[in-house]
Amino acid sequence: MDRQELAAFLRSRRERITTADVGLPAGRRRRTPGLRREEVAQLAYISTEYYTRLEQARAPRPSQEVLAGLTRALRLSDAERDHLHHLAGAPPSPPPGPCREVHHSILDLLDRLPQAAALVLSATYEVIAWNDLAAALMADFSALPRRDRNLIRHAFLGPSADGARLLLAAEADRVAFAHGAARRLRAVAARYPGAPEVAELVAELLDGSAEFARLWASHDVSPEPSLRKTLHHRMVGPITLNCHVLDISDRDQHLVIYTADPGSPAEEALRLLSVIGTQRMDVPG
Repeated sequence: MDRQELAAFLRSRRERITTADVGLPAGRRRRTPGLRREEVAQLAYISTEYYTRLEQARAPRPSQEVLAGLTRALRLSDAERDHLHHLAGAPPSPPPGPCREVHHSILDLLDRLPQAAALVLSATYEVIAWNDLAAALMADFSALPRRDRNLIRHAFLGPSADGARLLLAAEADRVAFAHGAARRLRAVAARYPGAPEVAELVAELLDGSAEFARLWASHDVSPEPSLRKTLHHRMVGPITLNCHVLDISDRDQHLVIYTADPGSPAEEALRLLSVIGTQRMDVPG
């Protein structure tokens, strides 16, 4: 517990909040900006004496209930809540599992990229959002069951018995993707130690892929970025694309964007796919 930093953080959060923010009357003769200590204590359902000692760096470690009350009273963001817990020597419990809900702004962004194939991956490499060109390029994700939309499962195990084959990269790029994904998945397993979804995926990959088992045993967690990939499409042939992966850190997700160099054959191929759409794209030839 860092009492000095905790005290400074509480004061800074208290001073930025107005009485109007929390529905309290402004009153008169307010000597300092923001709320008074007794007002924060009232909102957090703790004693004024204890809160004062927290701001004076003299209090014992606050309980989870106190931290929850302070988070509510000081109107902390998720990042500020986590920071508060770390300063108090009580890191927040890990989330129950990877988030699958995509920001509406990210969904809007996908629709605003008509010349790029873009998709969102969860922490476990499940495709959870995509635009029309990504569906035309790789597969009609809406027609696939959830387990067959998982890229790391597909890379190491292939499709399920009744699942369609996703269009993945050429073998050299598949190997690069698989190796990087295995490293990321080990870090994901550490972030979500109690998530059945993660544990079951790792167990399935260990059981079904000697390649994955070897990579898993290396304990590597730092994947190397892959900036270009060649995908083999059964109707338009090989397509070499730029691959950009952007972190959506607050959801532990990734936005993957495939673009073509201007004037390249790949640009013409993407333009053709945008017209063809997903017509029988999910069925192997």
